[in-house]
Amino acid sequence: MLKQRVITAIGLALLFLGVLFFLSITGFALAIAAVVLLAAWEWGNMVGLKAQWQRVAYALGVAGAMALAGGYTEFLAGDVLNEASVRTVLLVACTWWAVALLWVQGYPSSSVLWAHPVVKILMGFLVLVPTWLSLVFLRSEPSGEWLILLVVLVVVCADIGAYFSGKTFGKRKLAPEVSPGKSWEGFWGGFICCLLLALIVGFTFGGGWMLLAVIAPTALASVLGDLLESMVKRQRGLKDSSQLLPGHGGILDRVDSITAAAPVFALAVLLSGWQVQ
Repeated sequence: MLKQRVITAIGLALLFLGVLFFLSITGFALAIAAVVLLAAWEWGNMVGLKAQWQRVAYALGVAGAMALAGGYTEFLAGDVLNEASVRTVLLVACTWWAVALLWVQGYPSSSVLWAHPVVKILMGFLVLVPTWLSLVFLRSEPSGEWLILLVVLVVVCADIGAYFSGKTFGKRKLAPEVSPGKSWEGFWGGFICCLLLALIVGFTFGGGWMLLAVIAPTALASVLGDLLESMVKRQRGLKDSSQLLPGHGGILDRVDSITAAAPVFALAVLLSGWQVQ
């Protein structure tokens, strides 16, 4: 199992780097859209759409929503996004994640507010479409490839820091009803790792202390993305979102943290004007 996980992880990393650095903005947007559509198919299962045609229809609905977002932000008109429109979408997305935080904190009692399939279907749109748009926006920025790589590094640092600090010091459960394996000690260990990353990048590539204001909320959001997917899976009685990735479960199991981190990071970059130098 470990060998399979390692092989899959290496293959995914190489594929991601190839898409990120060697495709045009349009090619990148289409590649990320394909990943989002696979995630939408998985989300359909998580919300109770059992028939294959229902999941496919849901994925097509998400594709239509991405097309609308691309049109609204003027990306479809020429690979350049209207920042005011992007800001509006990202503000809506971040507001949604604030609501999601309350639901995660209140689980299982909060399930009375969101457990209905229609609500969970709408949740999927709010999770997936802004993820696509935020990544496309970041890719369109100067040195956009490195901005996206930084988001990924934030998520990786949060995960690795949480794993080792939680394994060593973990005692107090972070969200026992949602993800029993996570601890507050692990949370703070991952957060501190992300702050160290912010200082290293900020004083190496520009931004200094200001980069803390970009990476700190991104690190917090990455944990929320993970917890939200865990909450929806737990309510549905699922361990993995699918079995598409050998040894890793599904697409959503690998990108759940990115779904929250990317919109928060993109909005912080947009509002702060920070760029890699």
